[in-house]
Amino acid sequence: MASLATSTLVYSTPVRIKTSSKPGSSSRNCKKTVPFPVTRADSSSLLLDAAKYTVDKHIQSGMVVGLGSGQASGMAIQYLGRLLRAGALKDVVGVPMSVTSASEAAKAGIPLDRYQDSSQIDFAFDDADIIEEETLVAIIGRQKSQADESIIQEKSILSAAKKLVFMITGNKYMGSLEGSIPVLVPALNWMETAEEIEDLFLGDAEVWRRSSIGQADPMGGDFPLITREGHNVLDVIFTSPIQSLAEVAESLDKVDGVVDHGVISKLPCTVVIAAESGGLNIVDR
Repeated sequence: MASLATSTLVYSTPVRIKTSSKPGSSSRNCKKTVPFPVTRADSSSLLLDAAKYTVDKHIQSGMVVGLGSGQASGMAIQYLGRLLRAGALKDVVGVPMSVTSASEAAKAGIPLDRYQDSSQIDFAFDDADIIEEETLVAIIGRQKSQADESIIQEKSILSAAKKLVFMITGNKYMGSLEGSIPVLVPALNWMETAEEIEDLFLGDAEVWRRSSIGQADPMGGDFPLITREGHNVLDVIFTSPIQSLAEVAESLDKVDGVVDHGVISKLPCTVVIAAESGGLNIVDR
């Protein structure tokens, strides 16, 4: 992980603001893109810029903050801890979305609290595997292979947050989506649910049970992943472009046996995109 001291950010006044909405939509659903030029001291990780911007822009003293998982989230956690130690921020409490983010936050000196259904989350940040351009609907959980990590907990915290920011690189912000969507199902009779999902997306997707170790295998191999809630993870691997994440999520929600999945739609939402050119693109919806 890159050192927080290796990159210097200079945020200037936005040079361009573009709003767009589909015909018939309200201004509430407008999308705003704001590029921020960045002065870079070296070639350190592009995501570090996004992490520092997210913390500086959105986190204030006294907040309860959902702490996400992934490379950018880890950098944001480190930077947040540094600001707390320096006294630039005070009384911030973190609610970790994973065992990894809890460990990183503890090392950074961020006070932690456990998420409960009644928890009030002022702000949350997270990485995403992919984000749909027009809607900002995201996919999370593609990479999780540890039994003690929880897509359910991550989604619960993201959904509970009053404001959410995803931090991604430009290649994860796409209009034409591809790849897999993780789906949680009970370990008992998982194959029946897998077959129903295959029938639902007949010809467009394959369904593989995720393994905990070893090579990927349609049946999950000798050691299929069991989450801490006791579920299997089915990877619905789309062989055709995904036309609408929202429609896919709606279809999955109707399948008996589907506990949850890695598609999340949350408004208001902001995406901080680390561009290869060295700038940040900020997209609000």
